[in-house]
Formats: sequence, structure tokens, C-alpha cells
Amino acid sequence: MSESNLEQFCLLAKTARGLAASHIIQEATGALGVFAFGELLDMPNLLELKQGEFASSYELLRLFAHGTWPEYRALASSLPALSPPQQLKLKQLTVVALAEKSKVLPYDLLMSQLEVTNVRELEDLLINDCMYTGIIRGKLDQQQHCLEVHYAVGRDIRPGQLQSMIHTLTNWVEMSEVLLRTINEKVSFVSVKSQERAAHQAELERAMEEMKKTVKPEIDRGCSQEGNMEEGNVGGIDFYAMEEDRTGARTKRRR
Repeated sequence: MSESNLEQFCLLAKTARGLAASHIIQEATGALGVFAFGELLDMPNLLELKQGEFASSYELLRLFAHGTWPEYRALASSLPALSPPQQLKLKQLTVVALAEKSKVLPYDLLMSQLEVTNVRELEDLLINDCMYTGIIRGKLDQQQHCLEVHYAVGRDIRPGQLQSMIHTLTNWVEMSEVLLRTINEKVSFVSVKSQERAAHQAELERAMEEMKKTVKPEIDRGCSQEGNMEEGNVGGIDFYAMEEDRTGARTKRRR
């Protein structure tokens, strides 16, 4: 798509009036790579066409900016005839308009809207005149007979559409703020729980260290007493010596 081409028509429209201005409309709507016409619609010399002999030319320009092929067909008797490039352009714009409303476009819908009689013709138009030109990106699903739209260029904003867009964006911002608050609350909750777990773990480790300090001397004393018992000496008393003394005393008495 060429913005320079559109700019060229806008420059010409600054000085053109009447028939010359209507010719600019015919050329712009059939020009290769031009798919936006909002700037032309707002040109003062073209706005003058709305009232008078060339009102149908201005209406045609408005149709290319905001309308579709079925709309043209319904008004064809009151509008200038379209050349083959203009017909193709309006069909391309119709595909874009449909893609704005749904990301899955059934072949039946496309064939009806574009007045295409068979699938081969439809797929040629979608591939050669829409995807290759860059106005849409997507995938043809031949099994499901539909076009899956991944991207579509934007069209000119329709009168009254701006307020709707502002409302939609405002709702999006509000929902984003709610979501952000929820995320922050979750992060804070997780952070607090993590700190609590860390403090609990530290307390457990401290308690274990205290327990080790208390239990180890008890274990050491128990081991020491067990050793003394094995050697016959408990609490500083030599049981072996006492036993020898008692044995000696009994021997003396028998003598």
C-alpha cells in the first residue's frame, strides 16, 4: 500500500473543482495500493461535491472509504459505473470489512458478499488480491471451507465510530487496571507467604540448634555413665575394689 499515492491525490484535490475533482475520485478509487480515503473525504474542494452535479462521485468516494461491494450493488443505479480495477478494489475492501467483524470467514459468506460463483475464483482473489497485497494475512482452510484471518489492515473510521472506539478502549483500560490490581494482590500474597515460610524455617532451624545444645551434654553424660558401669565405677565408687574387700573379709572370718 502506497501512502505517497494517496498524498498525490490529496495535493491534486487542493486545486481541483467540479468535473476535475470527480475525475480525481475516479482515479484514486481505482489506483493500485490505495485503500484509505479519509483524507480525500475531508478535502474542502471534494466536500463541495456533496451538493450539486457531482454528488454521486462524492458518494462513491464515501462508499470506498466506509462501504462494501453489496452496498454498492444496492446503490449502483445512482452511482457512477465502476471500472474493473475499482470493482476489484471494493471487493478487497469488503474482505477487510468482514475480517474486522470475524476472524473466521466461511467461504459461503465470502462468495455471497463478493458475488463469486466458485471456490477456485474465491481462493484466487483471497490469495492473489488480498494476501499478496498485504491487506490481510491468514490461512485458507480448504477442509473447513473458510478463511482464518490473522491480520487485516484498518479502514477509514466511519462517522460516529470514534466515540464507540473511545468507549471500547476506556472499558479495556478499566479492565486492565482491575487485572493489574488483582495481579499485584496475588504477588503481595505470595510474597507475604514466602516471608512467613522463611521465618518459620528459620525458627525451626533455631529450635533444632537449641535442642542439639541441650541434648548433646545429656547424651555425653549417659555415655560416660555407661562406660563407668562397664568398668565397675559409677559415680566415683569403685565397685570392683569394694567387692574385693568384701571377699577378703569373708575369707578371714572363715579362718
